[in-house]
Amino acid sequence: MATTVQPNIETTPKAFPVSLTPTAVAKVKEIMAQQDPMPAGLRIGVVGGGCSGFSYSMNFENAAGIMDKVFSFHELTVFVDASSVMYVQRCVVGYVETLEGGGFKFDNDYVKTACGCGSSSSV
Repeated sequence: MATTVQPNIETTPKAFPVSLTPTAVAKVKEIMAQQDPMPAGLRIGVVGGGCSGFSYSMNFENAAGIMDKVFSFHELTVFVDASSVMYVQRCVVGYVETLEGGGFKFDNDYVKTACGCGSSSSV
């Protein structure tokens, strides 16, 4: 099966600063399919705040910004803004389900400290 590659989308895994597990990709696609209108992709970034300095963010987007890096994971378009790229290096986004519920989990080898609640970190 041939794949279609858009010119501004990187598809070589070693070029990706961030990666998503197959379970996370499937969950994002499931949530996106419920949106009306359906978004063009998922934005992953880092925002200032939280008790350790930075928090990860995920939002749906309708188009890439002018300074965004754009990646494709199993036909899911992911946007990362230029200022967040260095903070999501080697970050793996997964989706986990527990008895308390489900949620997305960010694992990043570069994180030096993280807060007790797990929602913010510093690199």
